[in-house]
Amino acid sequence: MQYTIEQVAKTIDHAVLKPDQTLADLEANAKMCAKYGVFSMCVKPCDIKAAKELLKGSDVKVSCVLSFPHGADATPVKAFQAKQAIEDGVDEIDMVMNIGRFLSGEYEYVLQDMKAVVEVAHQHGILVKVIQESGFLSPEQIAKACELSYEAGADYVKTSTGFGPGGAKTEYIDVMVKTVGAKMKVKASGGIRSWEDAVAFLEQGADRLGIGSTETVLKGGVADGDY
Repeated sequence: MQYTIEQVAKTIDHAVLKPDQTLADLEANAKMCAKYGVFSMCVKPCDIKAAKELLKGSDVKVSCVLSFPHGADATPVKAFQAKQAIEDGVDEIDMVMNIGRFLSGEYEYVLQDMKAVVEVAHQHGILVKVIQESGFLSPEQIAKACELSYEAGADYVKTSTGFGPGGAKTEYIDVMVKTVGAKMKVKASGGIRSWEDAVAFLEQGADRLGIGSTETVLKGGVADGDY
């Protein structure tokens, strides 16, 4: 399939998540998002209100990360973060699975942790994506994390924060699509730096892309950097 710039843009959650990005950066990125008509701008929780204001009048949604980047907040804190994000006007939430607890085999803990956020979000019609940080996981663990995300009622499984090892890889997406692709959506995120990368993930079955260098990718260039 031949993708147009508009079609690819509509699959992108543009990431403005680096710790040193300022409100001026947020404003510049919001203008770019509106110009290209990306699906959403994914921001830090403290930037939701500002992002909503900057994107007013456009079709671009505001998504946010939650318990970023390690998923290590206590479960009640995660639930509260979800409530706060919704009050601030967020449209979608990208939560990080508790990576350490998952790798400890504490699957019930991880399930309840996800559920706490999903329940708050779904009461308000907000979608939840679970970031599993696939670079830390074996293929079997990626599949298990997908199954837990589905059991928790999440809407998407997502590869990476962009701050862990690896970013998105075709083998991760392959496992995700095979495991839950028929019943959940899949987001490839982290290290997507070219048009070819973006289209390859979409052709593989990803529904959404997390990209930090959106303008470069949409213009057909290759981005530097680590997100």
